[in-house]
Amino acid sequence: ARSADSLLVLVLADDVVVGASTGLPLGDTEPAFQVPFADRGIPMEAVFYCGESVLLPAFRGLGLGHRFFDEREAHARSLGGMQWTSFASVDRADDDPRRPSNYRSNDAFWTRRGYVRQSDMKVTLPWKEVGEPTETEQTLTMWLHSLENAK
Repeated sequence: ARSADSLLVLVLADDVVVGASTGLPLGDTEPAFQVPFADRGIPMEAVFYCGESVLLPAFRGLGLGHRFFDEREAHARSLGGMQWTSFASVDRADDDPRRPSNYRSNDAFWTRRGYVRQSDMKVTLPWKEVGEPTETEQTLTMWLHSLENAK
């Protein structure tokens, strides 16, 4: 989605991109992401949506995940009127074969950052999984963080 208030955070190592994180106001996202908020009566203009974060394995565990959230939350505050930051995590069973053998959940990390999983706020989107011939519906669960109660 295009948004004048979007944010892109890049991590560079020797002028090579090794990580990236995105965010934008919820009202500028795909409509599917807006539905659970509308259903709960949360105004779109009060939520900053934290999009994808990717980081090459060699750069994980160095505090960059925290930095991604710090930058997105600071940007949300700078826009004025934002009360919440949010993101969606893909729902997968613990024994899902698509998870790598060394998979480690980020739930504890997100919880320590003040995010709360909203089990009643779901998003359904189609995409093509690796190795699959066609798109299938996938479910994501929203997480919310109050900017008013945060540092």
